[in-house]
Amino acid sequence: MRTKVVALLIIAIVILQCCVNSIEKNGAASFVNPFIGTDAHGHTYPGATVPFGMVQLSPQTRLTGWDGCSGYHYSDSIIYGFAHTALNGTGISDYGDILLMPVVGEPVFDNLLYSSEFKKKSEKAEAGYYRVWLDKPGVLAEMTATARVGYHRYTFPKSELSNIIIDLKHRDKVTESWIEIINDREVRGMRRSSNWAKDVIWYFHMEFSKPFSRSGIAVNDTLITAGAATGTNIKAFVGFETKKGETIEVKVSLSAVDSQGAKLNLESEIPEWGFDSIREKGVELWNSELGKIAVKGGTKKQMRVFYTALYHTMVQPNIFMDTDGRYRGIDRKIHTAQGFTNYTIFSLWDTYRTWHPLMTIIDQKRSSDYINTMLNIYDKGGLLPIWELAGNETYCMIGNHAISAIADAWMKGIRSFDGDVALKAMVNSATKEHYGLGIYIKHQFIPSDKEHGSISKTLEYAYNDWCIAVMAKDLGNDALYREYITRAQSYKNIFCTTTGFMRPRLNGSWLTPFNPTTIDWHFVEANSWHYSFYVPQDITGLTRLHGGKERLAAKIDELFETDAPITGMDMKDITGLIGQYAQGNEPSHHMAYLYNFVDQPWKTQFRVRQIMDDFFTDQPNGLSGNEDCGQMSAWLVMSAMGFYPVTPGNTDYIIGTPWLPQTEIILENGNLFRIVARGVSAKNRYIQSATLNGETYTKSYISHSAIMAGGELRFVMGSKPNKEWGIGEGNTPATAIEDELIVPVPFLIADGPIIKDSTTVAMGTIIPGCKIYYTLDSSEPDTTSAEYTSPLNIKTTTTVKAVAHKQGEGLSKSVEGRFTKIALNRSVVINTPYNRNYTGGGPEALIDGIRGSENWRLGGWQGYQATDFEAVIDLGKVESIKYLAGGFVRDIRSWIWFPKSVIFYTSEDGVNFKEAGRVKNSIADDDYEISREDFELKTKSRGRYVKVKAINYGKIPAWHLGAGGDAFIFIDEIIVN
Repeated sequence: MRTKVVALLIIAIVILQCCVNSIEKNGAASFVNPFIGTDAHGHTYPGATVPFGMVQLSPQTRLTGWDGCSGYHYSDSIIYGFAHTALNGTGISDYGDILLMPVVGEPVFDNLLYSSEFKKKSEKAEAGYYRVWLDKPGVLAEMTATARVGYHRYTFPKSELSNIIIDLKHRDKVTESWIEIINDREVRGMRRSSNWAKDVIWYFHMEFSKPFSRSGIAVNDTLITAGAATGTNIKAFVGFETKKGETIEVKVSLSAVDSQGAKLNLESEIPEWGFDSIREKGVELWNSELGKIAVKGGTKKQMRVFYTALYHTMVQPNIFMDTDGRYRGIDRKIHTAQGFTNYTIFSLWDTYRTWHPLMTIIDQKRSSDYINTMLNIYDKGGLLPIWELAGNETYCMIGNHAISAIADAWMKGIRSFDGDVALKAMVNSATKEHYGLGIYIKHQFIPSDKEHGSISKTLEYAYNDWCIAVMAKDLGNDALYREYITRAQSYKNIFCTTTGFMRPRLNGSWLTPFNPTTIDWHFVEANSWHYSFYVPQDITGLTRLHGGKERLAAKIDELFETDAPITGMDMKDITGLIGQYAQGNEPSHHMAYLYNFVDQPWKTQFRVRQIMDDFFTDQPNGLSGNEDCGQMSAWLVMSAMGFYPVTPGNTDYIIGTPWLPQTEIILENGNLFRIVARGVSAKNRYIQSATLNGETYTKSYISHSAIMAGGELRFVMGSKPNKEWGIGEGNTPATAIEDELIVPVPFLIADGPIIKDSTTVAMGTIIPGCKIYYTLDSSEPDTTSAEYTSPLNIKTTTTVKAVAHKQGEGLSKSVEGRFTKIALNRSVVINTPYNRNYTGGGPEALIDGIRGSENWRLGGWQGYQATDFEAVIDLGKVESIKYLAGGFVRDIRSWIWFPKSVIFYTSEDGVNFKEAGRVKNSIADDDYEISREDFELKTKSRGRYVKVKAINYGKIPAWHLGAGGDAFIFIDEIIVN
C-alpha cells in the first residue's frame, strides 16, 4: 500500500512539474481553450482576438436564436463564414459584422449555398488563433488578429474558380451599407445596422496578398457590373486562380469612424504580410496579459479552467478608437480621445460584481481608462452607461452600475479622474425619471403595481445609492452622504419579516399568494430566493431584520439545501443550481460568501469549492451559464485565488477557499502578492490556519491595500472545518449602515383592490414598536392623522395612505392602496386556458372596467400562448348592444402580437350564436413598437350573451429572434355597451 501511495505521489509531482514547465516554456496562453463556454448556454466564441481588441474574428455557425448570440455554438456543423465582431457570452445577439467566406466554383450569394459543413476534429482554437477545414470547398481557413485588424489565411485547392465572398447583409438588420472595389488588391466599405444596439457603424478596409483576377458586386443577390454599390443587401466576391495548397491572405481592418480610419488602422498595425508573425505576436500579447497571475501546482484541468477563465476576462471591453485616437461617441459624433483609451461594451449589471473589482487588482491602468470612458459617455450623453455597445446605450438590465465601478475604483485609490465630476455624474444618473427610478425616489421602494422588476430594481438602486454615499463621504460632501445613505436603506421597505423574503408589494399590500421560487415580472432574471440576500451594503441591517446571525445562517442553509424546484416563467439563464442557488446567473454570485458575515466561514469554504469543482470544467460546456462579458469567469478567477468582492465600493475582500496550491499576482506597482494553500485539494478545502507575511492571520477577509502592498498570504488546509478560525469580533467581516436610520413603511392587508359590497383593510409594520397613522382622502398622513387601532371597513371607492412612526427614529414614507367600488351584474366564462404566469387577476378582471397598463409586465393582462382566445359574457338579461371591443397589447420583442382578427358573436340563449362582426389587425407584423389597441366594433345587435374570439398570430416567423416559438395574445378587458 505504501509503495502505491509513493508511486501516486511521484506521478502527481511529475504532472505538477509538467504544468510549471509548460508555463515557463510556452506561457500561460498554452492553457487557454477558447472552446470552453461555446456549448450549452455559455455563449462564448472560439475565434481569434487579442486582449481587449476591437476585432473578434470568429466563425459563424448560427444565424438566430438565444444560443447563437455569439454567432457560434459548439453543437453546430455548418459554417456560414467568418465575421469580425462577436460578443463574449451575452444573452442577446448582436455584432457578427463583415463576413468573409472562401468558396470554390461559381460565386453564389445565398448563405445557405455558400456555407460549408465541417468536422469538429478539424477545428483548433488557441489564444489569438482559430482554424477549421471547410469540407465543401476543400479549404483550410485560419484566423489571427491584431487589435483592429482581422487576418485571414485560406489554403485553396487547385482551381480556376477560387473565390472569397464578402457578405455585408449577414446577421442583424442592415440600415445602410456600401462597398467599393478599389483595385485588384483592395476593397473598402461600410456596414450600418440596428438590432440590440440601434446604430452600429463599421467601416472596413481589405487587402489581399495576391491580385484577384475577377470580382463582382451583388445587390439584392443579383450581380451588377459596377465597381461600387450601396444598399441594404450588398455582397461581393473576389476570384483567383489557385494552385494546389496555395494560400491567399486577407487583412481586414475596422473603424467606427470612417474609411480613412480603417485604412490607417491597417497600415499602422499590419503594414507587411506575414500571418505566422502576427499570430506569434498575438500569443506574446496573451502571455503578457495572462502572466499577471502566475498559477503553480494545479492539475492540468485546473490550469486550463483557470487560464481560460482569465482569458475570457480579457476579451472585452474592446478598444473603440482608431490608432489616431478618433472614436464615435455616444452622441454619434466623431471625437478624439485626450489622455485615455476609449473602450466599448460595458455589461455593467454583470461585471460590476466581480470583473471590475478584479481589474482594480490586476489592471489598474485600464480600470482608469474604463472610468474615464464612462465619464466621457456621461459628458456626451448625460447618463452614465448602463449597457453600452459600440457607442450606443442599449438600456439592457437594471440599475446603473457604472456608479458601482466608479466608487469601487475610487475607494481603492484609482483616482486618475476628477472625483467631483464623477460624483456629479453618479448623482445625475441616480435621479433620472426612468425605469422606476422616480417611483423609487418618491416611495423609498418600488411598488410592484407601478413598475415591473420592482424587487430587483429597488435592491439594486439601494446599493447604487450606497456607492454614491461612500464616495460623497470620502469627498467631504456630508449633505449628499446623508441623503444617499438614507436612500440606501430602501431595501427595508420590501422585506417581509413573516416569510423572511424580499416580497413584492401591490396596492400597499404584500403579494398574495407568494411563492419565493416563482420567477415572474416582479424580479429580473430571478425569483425571491435569488434577490432576498442582495443587500451587500448593509448585511448587518439584513441580519437584524432576520432576527440575528443564526437565523440568517439558517436561511442561507435553506437556500442551498432546499429541494423546492424553480417555478414560474421559463428562464434559461437560471442554471447551475444548488438548491435555489443559481451559479449560472449573476444575482447568486455573492451568496456563498455570506456565511463569513454570520460567523460560519467553513460553510463558505465548503460551498465555494463545490461551485468551482462542479460548475467550471475544461469542456465546451464548462460554464454553468452565460459568460456575460467576463463576469462568470471573473467569479472563478477571484474565487480560485481565495477571496471575493461581496461589496464593491468596500475595500475588503471576503476569504473563501483557494483552489490552487500557489497563486502569484504580479502587480503594476512592482509588488507581488502570493497566495499559498498548503495541502489544498477537493477534500482539503477547509482553512485550518493562516498567516499574512509570517504573522498569524485570523480574519476571514483581507483588505485591498494589503494585497497591493505585496507579500504572502499562506493557508494550511485540511479535510475538516476549523470552526474557530475567522470568527469573532474583528475577524468577521461586516457592512453596516448606522447613520440616518429609516423607519420602514407599513403594509396594508386586504383581499384585493376591488370592492363589491365592502372590504376590510388591516395594517401592520415591518419592525415592532411602531404606530401607524392613516388618511382616507388621498392626503399625506403624519402623526396628526388618524391612528390605526383596528381594521377598516370600506364600502366606497377610497384611497388609503398610511405611515409608520417610531419614537426617537421618526416617520416612514407613506404607503398607498386604492380600493375601487364596482357593480358587477355580469359574469364571464373563459373557454381557453390562460398562461399561468399571466393571469391578469382572473376571469372577472376582463369585465371589471380596470384597464391594464401599456407596461404589460405589471400584471394587468391575461396571456394566451399557442392558442386563440375565447370567452363568453353573460349580461344577465337580453339587451340592445351598440358597441363591442377587446383591449389588446403588442410587444413583439417579447413574443406578444395583436390577434390576426377579433370576431364578436351574440346570442339570446347562450347556445345559438350569430356573428355580429369582426375586426382585423391593421398593424404590420414586424412593427417593434409597444402599443395597445381596442379592437372596436359598432353594431346593432341584441342578446344576453356575447362571445369574443381572438385569433392568435401563430408561429413566430424566421426573421424574429424567437423564430419557431409560439406567439402570445394579451387581453385586459372586454367592453360591451
